[in-house]
Parts: sequence; structure tokens; C-alpha cells
Amino acid sequence: MSSQSEVPPVTFPPPHQPHVLPSTIDGLIDEQAVVSVYQPLIDLYGGETVGYEALARGPMGSSLERPDALFAAAHAAAKETEIEWECQRAALVGAMEASVAPGVALFVNFEPRLLTAERPEWLVRLTDSALGQFAMFAEVTERSLTDQPAELLAAVEELRRLGVGIALDDVGADPRSLALMPFLAPDVIKLDLRLVHENPSRQIAEIVHAVGAEAERTGALVLAEGIETEAHRQTALALGARYGQGWLFGRPAPLERSELAVSDAITRRQRKPDGHQQTPFEVVTQSQPTRRGNKRLLLALSLQIEAQAASLGPSAVVLGAFQESQYFTAATGLRYAALSKDAALVGALGTGLSEEPAPGVRGVALDRADSLRDEWDVTVIGSQFAMAFVARDLGDKCADMERRFDFAITYDRDLAVNAASGMLVRLAAR
Repeated sequence: MSSQSEVPPVTFPPPHQPHVLPSTIDGLIDEQAVVSVYQPLIDLYGGETVGYEALARGPMGSSLERPDALFAAAHAAAKETEIEWECQRAALVGAMEASVAPGVALFVNFEPRLLTAERPEWLVRLTDSALGQFAMFAEVTERSLTDQPAELLAAVEELRRLGVGIALDDVGADPRSLALMPFLAPDVIKLDLRLVHENPSRQIAEIVHAVGAEAERTGALVLAEGIETEAHRQTALALGARYGQGWLFGRPAPLERSELAVSDAITRRQRKPDGHQQTPFEVVTQSQPTRRGNKRLLLALSLQIEAQAASLGPSAVVLGAFQESQYFTAATGLRYAALSKDAALVGALGTGLSEEPAPGVRGVALDRADSLRDEWDVTVIGSQFAMAFVARDLGDKCADMERRFDFAITYDRDLAVNAASGMLVRLAAR
């Protein structure tokens, strides 16, 4: 984030009060008629307000006031991008005009498809000015994480460079996100309201354990949504949430009393430099000893890892690097296609690979200069399990099964996630 002195001053247009309320998306955008209402985020122990979530609304009294009508009309008019920019403008301008206190958290919803689009210059400047006034968090949905994981993760890194924190919304609605959550490394994990509203179940317990493990490992904060009663608040606390939002604490409304919010309660985590520029072998062997074996041995190890991945179901991310397309054999394709039927994400990398080398498998054709081309790697990340098998070809000129590799195996979650991240970023860059 640049300092405010480096950013041209941002001016806010006076509120538009048309004689006729805009009833079309074009009119609404032209008149900057989208407004934001704000729902408080509460410390569940002390009851203090620690931030707000901005929620978009059309002009009061118009046919586009309700958010579902607003976004449906934008979709019908092919103006989804424009309306999302306008919603972000309304969220930031409304918070700045209400003089949100320094350090108070403001959560702004980000539609996934816009994370990969180039942000308008005026919105970049507005965001930079807002970051000089309060702590901004981009809310990305669990659905977006499972739909386009590689692309979303690359876009999120750009937001982090701007100084924006990341909140993962609706956690628990889709079990596939539990495996992808460590790659996103959210600052805040927002529990889906059904976890608070529904009776305990084995599936809810699995989600709670996965979220608890992630929060303990990374320091991520946990916030529960949909708290409407005191019983809901008690349930949220039992699920491990420190913060919450819902009608028990306040409905979305214009922001008028932000001076009562507590500053610096919800903050961005200090993150270690990632290892995305390193190959999986380089990541793991920095702290794990290497062994040496031929392909026959390593193939047996790899098959066992795939068998473990199959038992994880929808909470698994499986990524493999195969050097060249010839080593992604028909038999390998059948195994990986079977994994993809249940897993959150299955990917394969190698020179000459197609975009879908097997049904349901995302493929990446590596450049021949890519250092990953010398490696045979398999990483498996689940909600409660992680491992990485990494091997580097020694370049033997002999029968294929006798080729030797230096290799290492780790079950350390941080190492395995970092190793897998090196492959995942290549999926986004293809």
C-alpha cells in the first residue's frame, strides 16, 4: 500500500437525489445510486463492535432496492462487472464519509470473477485512500474457492500486496473448501450460518475440527454468521468463534456511529514469505533429508499416496508433476480421473500435457526451461491430512524403471502446502 501522500486526493460526489428513482442498471451506475448498509461484527465475549460488513442495496423505494433484484438486473444487462465496481465504491465511500475510526475492520464482498479483472484506476486510488483510514478485508466465498481455485489464489495475492486482508466466507457450505483453505491462508474464517442453526452432526464436527486446526496453525480469526438468538451465540462460542454477526447484534443499516467500534481487534496476520518460486523438491528438502531410489521403488510409493488420497473424498487436493507427458500414462490417467470424481481439485503438470489429460483433471504443459520438469512430485492436502512426495531425476541413461531419483517425503502440513502451492500457481498461470 502506498502512503496517502502518494495518492491523489479522492473526492466524493454529493449524494444524488433524482426526481425519478433509477429503474435500470445503466441509470443506477450513471447516477452512482448504489448505497451500502453495514452490519456490525461483534466480539462474542465482550459484546463490543469490532468492525462492519458492507452490503449493497439499490436506491430505497426503487425496483432495484433488494440485492437479489439488483444483481439479477445486472446479470440480464451484462453489467455484472460495472455493478460490482459500483458496489465497492459505495462500500468504501460510505465508510469514509462516516469516518470509520482508524484500525476498525471493514469487510467488503468481492465477486470472484472480478478478482481476476483489472481494477479501474479510480477504484485503485479509492481503495488506497480507504486503507489509510481503516482495515479493509476482501470477503471471498467458499464457492469461488472451489470453482476457480488457482485463479482466485493468484488474484488474492495481488490484494494482499495492496494491504487488503482476506476473509473466507460461508465456510461449511461446501466440504471441498476445507482442503483449499490452507492455500488461501485467510486472515478471517467466517462460519456458514447453518453451522450455528443446525443440530450437531458428524459433518459439522469435521468442519469444526478443520477450521480449528487451521486457526491454531495459522492464527486465523474465526467469525460466525447468522447469530439471531442467545442460544446461537453460545453455539458459536462452542464452535470456536471469537467474533460474530447477526440480527441479535444488529441488522444492516446506514453507518452512523462508527466511533463506538473497537480498533485493531480484527487485523491482518503477519505472513511468512511464500515458497511459490521454489519447486516442491526445493521446498521439502530444505528441512527434510533426501534418499535415493529407482523408479520401481518410487512408483510403489506414489501409488500408495494416491490410495490415501482416494480415502479423503471431497476434502482432498491432489497435484502431481510428471516431468513429461509420456510419464502420465494411460493407467495414470485412469487413476487420476477416478480421484477427480470426488476430490476438490486434481491437477497434473508436465511438458506436452493437454489442459485436460484425463477426465476431470486440470493439466498444465510445462515449459521445457521450467525447473519443475526435472521433478516427479505428488502432493495430497486434505482437511486433516497432508503429505508431499518429491523426487528429482538424476539423469540416468538406462531402462525407465531403473532410472534413479533423489527423493523425500514429508507429512508436515506447512511443508506439504508450500510444496503444493508451487504447482498450484502454475495452474493459474497457464
